Amino acid sequence: MPSPLFAYGLVLAGAFGVALLTTLLMYRFALRHGLLDVPNERSAHVVPTPHGGGIAIAAAFFFSLALLLWWDVLPRDAGMALLGGGLLVAAVGAWDDHRHVAPPWRLLVHVLAALWALFWLGADLSAFDALLALLGMVWLINLYNFMDGIDGLAGAQALCAALAGGVLLWLSDAPGLALASMALAVSSAGFLVWNWPPAKIFMGDAGSGLLGYSFAVLALAGAQSGALSALIWLILLAPFVLDATLTLLRRMLRGERWYQAHATHLYQRMTQAGYSHKQVTMAVIVLNVALLWGLAAWVWRHDELAVHAVSVAGMAGAAMWVYLQIRMTIK
Repeated sequence: MPSPLFAYGLVLAGAFGVALLTTLLMYRFALRHGLLDVPNERSAHVVPTPHGGGIAIAAAFFFSLALLLWWDVLPRDAGMALLGGGLLVAAVGAWDDHRHVAPPWRLLVHVLAALWALFWLGADLSAFDALLALLGMVWLINLYNFMDGIDGLAGAQALCAALAGGVLLWLSDAPGLALASMALAVSSAGFLVWNWPPAKIFMGDAGSGLLGYSFAVLALAGAQSGALSALIWLILLAPFVLDATLTLLRRMLRGERWYQAHATHLYQRMTQAGYSHKQVTMAVIVLNVALLWGLAAWVWRHDELAVHAVSVAGMAGAAMWVYLQIRMTIK
């Protein structure tokens, strides 16, 4: 292994470069082969746009994980969980981006990926905790997909959450997990160069599913190693977790077909109300930097109060979600 400083820089710079270049290649490939996302009544875009660019995030992230495992920087159990299950989720997502995969089969692959992660990381979990972790991983994979609906949003949230999580893992003396998280951040940043509003290419299921899965595994690995509470990841991912979960619950309570595609998430309501993709994405970035990063750091410093802090923050976030949903509907 090269000197640590050089090695860590190589991992992060390499991840950014691979994501940037691969997104360009995917953009040209999609144009050449007509792989375009054509607008429909639920779409937030108005012109056909290449899709499937999330493969670039996968390529960059897997490149980083391979280096970290080769140099024995990343614990083997966490690396195998991220790589094996990540490949499954990214592969079925890429297939679904270009050839439709029936939801039950896609869900089956997500469950298998979660079981793979539990095989490597769940040895100390009780049966109940393992089931809870499995459901949480599958939900995070899918909710991240639900939230990838406007230019830049999914990539920006990934960049903010993974960067902050990486810093806290580093401060918690877990350099391998920290570098994996930071690699996920810079992989998202490389893609975001092309996906920033107005997007030249969309992420697709290959990228969004992988991001959700990777965050779930990082949360489980950090918690199992004692480095970082999984509750901190709930804070860092709060905009997506709250919007996706509350929207799903509302649709179920209303007796709607919650499993069908729709355009009623808060971020979608905001664009329907006249806010641009850039304005909504920037609002999420500001929320992360101005509030969620500080709250996550405070919970990290006061771990004994984590459950109470997350509960209060969750209720406040839910109240704000209800208010904004009403406000956007009226507007």
